[in-house]
Order: sequence, then C-alpha cells, then structure tokens
Amino acid sequence: MSAPATRTDYKVAPGGRLEGRLRVAGDKSISHRSVMLGALAEGVTHVNGLLEGEDVLCTLAAFRAMGVQAKGPEQGRLTIQGAGLHGLRPPAQPLDMGNSGTAMRLLAGILAGQSFDSVLIGDESLSKRPMKRVSEPLGQMGARIDTREGGRPPLRIHGRQTLRGIDYIMPVASAQVKSSLLLAGLYAQGDTVVTEPAPTRDHTERMLRGFGYTVRTDGKRIGVHGGGRLTACDIDVPADISSATFFLVGAAISPGSELMLEHVGINPTRIGVINILKLMGADLAIENARAAGGEPVADLRIRGSKLKGIRIPEDQVPLAIDEFPALFIAAACAQGETVLTGAHELRVKESDRIAVMAAGLKRLGIAAQETPDGIVIQGGTLSGGEVDSHGDHRIAMAFAMSALAATGPVTIRDCKNVATSFPDFVALAQRAGLAVEVINV
Repeated sequence: MSAPATRTDYKVAPGGRLEGRLRVAGDKSISHRSVMLGALAEGVTHVNGLLEGEDVLCTLAAFRAMGVQAKGPEQGRLTIQGAGLHGLRPPAQPLDMGNSGTAMRLLAGILAGQSFDSVLIGDESLSKRPMKRVSEPLGQMGARIDTREGGRPPLRIHGRQTLRGIDYIMPVASAQVKSSLLLAGLYAQGDTVVTEPAPTRDHTERMLRGFGYTVRTDGKRIGVHGGGRLTACDIDVPADISSATFFLVGAAISPGSELMLEHVGINPTRIGVINILKLMGADLAIENARAAGGEPVADLRIRGSKLKGIRIPEDQVPLAIDEFPALFIAAACAQGETVLTGAHELRVKESDRIAVMAAGLKRLGIAAQETPDGIVIQGGTLSGGEVDSHGDHRIAMAFAMSALAATGPVTIRDCKNVATSFPDFVALAQRAGLAVEVINV
C-alpha cells in the first residue's frame, strides 16, 4: 500500500488565454462572519453561497463543538440554529482554526466574553502568526488570554471575565483586529469604539446591522454598545473578489482573453484591486451593479491588454491587501516599473508574501527588489521555472496564472492549502482555459 501524498504541486503549461463566464468561490470573509453571527443569533439563519473551503469549515466545526446546531453546507447552503450570544457551551477540546488567521482573531473576541475557558490552535503556518494585535487590546478590555512567546498561538482564553468597553486607536489598519474588538464589545459593559488609521473591509459592521445590532460609524470611528442581541436573518454570500483577482490578472496578462466574472462582491473597502488594475491600464468593466444581502455586487468583464507599471497609491493598500500576490504577477508582465510601499502587513500573512513573491519572481526571470514595507518590480518576460509557494494559497494561485504569460512551463510547489480558500480553483481555471495539472507527491 503506497503512502499518502504529502505535497500537492501544480504544473502549468505556458501561454493560452482565459475565456467564458465564471462564478468563483463565495467570499471567505463574509462566509466566516455569517457562520459566527448566525451561531450567536436568536433564531434560524439561512446562508446561500457559503465558501466550503477548509478555513470556513474550521469555523463551523468550532461552533458545532460549542453546541451550535447547523445543517450543511451543501452546494453553498447552510442552515444555522442560533444559540444566542450567551448560549455557547464549553468545548471538550481545543478549537482548531487550521490555516485561518481570520477565524482565530475573530473567535478570540467572541470567546473572551464567554463563561468558560477555551483554547484556539492552528496549523504550522498559523502557529507562527502574531496574535498580540488582538490579545493586547482584548486584555485592555479585561480579557485574560495566554499566548506562546512572541504572542503566537495557541491562545488560552480564560472565561468568566468582566469585559469593559474601550476606546482603541489601532496602530495598523486591520479588519481582523477591528472585528475582534467589536465582537468582544457585544459582551462588554458600555461602549467599545475602534478608530482605524485607514479604511479596512467593513463586512463585520454591515453584517452586525443585518442581524439587527446597532453599529455607530463616525468617520474612522466605529462603535458598538454591549448587551444587545442578534436576530437571525438570511445571507447571500457574494463571489469573493480575492478569488476573482487571480482570474482578473490571468485574463489581463494574456492577449485575446475575455472573461466575465459573475456576482462578485465590490464592497468599497475591497475594491483596491479593481482600482490598481485600472491604473495599470487593464481593460476592466463593472457591469450590472446591484445589492445582495446588504453587500454591493457586480459582474466584472476583463479583457487582455497591455499593462504599464505604476507607483501604487498607499491609500489603496488596505483595500487590496490580500490581492497583492496576484497584482505582483500583473506588475511582472507590465511595461516599466511598479513600486509598492506601505504594505508591511504582507510580511505577516500566511507567509512573508513580499519575500516569497520576490523569490519566485526572480526564479522566473523578473527583477524584484524587496523593501521593508513593499517591493519594486521591473516588468519583463516571465520564463518558465519552479517556484515554492511556502504553503501560501494565494501565492500558489498567483504563480499558476503567471504561466499564461510565460515562455515555458511553471511548476508551483506546496499548493495543498489552496483548498483553504478556493477548493474549486483548478476546475474553474481549467474550464476557463488554464492548462494546469495537479501533481500529488
């Protein structure tokens, strides 16, 4: 009996183009939050379009371990019988967040307000990621959270603490930190107010309002008052703009491509990738804009075009923070130099995305110079070659699309974690025209 595969690689043939109509995976950020708030609401929440990736399934498993009843997911449909804000039960063992920083940081805020102790663990990658950014402000609210050296997981959260609302000025723009504190604020005495230095995705605020909870917004200040309740509702999850980005970039860099991406979330706090690609000269149109479950959505039409290098505006960085691996591929195929600054956050994602992308681009013949908070990329011709994704799902998918503009085959190592955010990536990419082969090693 042969041993099971320990690594998944992609091998992508060079050239080709992307065509057709696709609906990519459901938005991961909204999927996480729909499970969390549905579990904490009173009544039955129906979710349609849920991302059935490993990250979201970890969140769902955690709430099931705390006594929440849920049916599904099946073809994106999930029914949650809410337990109410104070109806969770003590889990029998540590809650495994897998690869998901979003799940760990947001759950830390929720669990800080519970009447029982809990432990949050993750995989090797997540266990290296910094959690002080949530554990320290939660501590200011009265939470007791123990971490490993350097503020890293596991997180041991002591229940039965009295939380007090705080007025917190975030040193770094982070939707995960903001959301963690607002969710803890549901359990706190008084007002919890978060001031963000730059706009970040506002899915938590929108969804709290959808569940009937009052959220006050005054410029950069967002606040909630503790002691309210969440009322179940129906949620239609848009297609994930982060997942759509790989196809936007793939079509943009391959002459003759024309792709329509359907029902994509275009939340104003997430459209940095659209703005940046347009600045680079991409032939990208927003069509049939509409609302779905309180979130703006549209169909995105993208055609192959000649891109130009730009200096990326720093005010767009928080609006595109997860999309930069793919945008670096666009920069590699553009004419001239692309400069990114103000993106230090990329160094503490699933990998150091600046270092890993720079190394991969160099392996494919592109001049890429790291800076402390960004990168300088000289557009050129991508050669074939082998790159290492370091287990980072977004880097794996970005380099898969790079083959469309490469002169030889591109092999990407360590792609198993693509299943955390986009389990149907390979099938959709093949359907659109990408010649990608999955190799289990």
